[in-house]
Amino acid sequence: MKEKGNIIIPENPVSRFLFSSPNSAIIWLIVRLYVGYAWITAGWGKVTSDAWTGKNAGAALQGFVGGALAKSQEGGDVAGWYATFLENTVLPNAKVFSYMVAYGELLVGLGLILGLLTGIAAFFGALMNVTFLFAGTLSANPLLFILATWLVLAWKVAGWYGLDRWALPLLGTPWSRNSKYTLSNNI
Repeated sequence: MKEKGNIIIPENPVSRFLFSSPNSAIIWLIVRLYVGYAWITAGWGKVTSDAWTGKNAGAALQGFVGGALAKSQEGGDVAGWYATFLENTVLPNAKVFSYMVAYGELLVGLGLILGLLTGIAAFFGALMNVTFLFAGTLSANPLLFILATWLVLAWKVAGWYGLDRWALPLLGTPWSRNSKYTLSNNI
């Protein structure tokens, strides 16, 4: 299909259903709650820990970074450029980064569970997952990264059963400030 000199490729029905139709919102609610629960429990554990945000703030992060640097020196899973970033930026500012990680995890979890600015919350969750993966930590990070990426793609409907249903129409989108944000139940 051609429109004013541009070639327009129509969206396939599966991706239109998954990423644009409120009919798929129940799928995203389940994914959102799972990922949000993982983040909020991890964040709460850090926010209430002395080693993250208490008297010894930064101690846990220093230990984590130390482990990543040791892996890097052994030729392990940590890339040289990332080890340099950890050593020269994160380690000297461990206290600040400790608060950022702890409260960032908590806020991502809250955003996903409440369905408020879901795409943005999922993006920052995925960003944290990538930083943990770069540091050589697997655990649940690959799965959470994949699910967060899907939530980012489904931002229009992922928060339908949440606060985004009302927040997104009020906030609008930068590319359509003058027109109302609408979602229909049609596929």
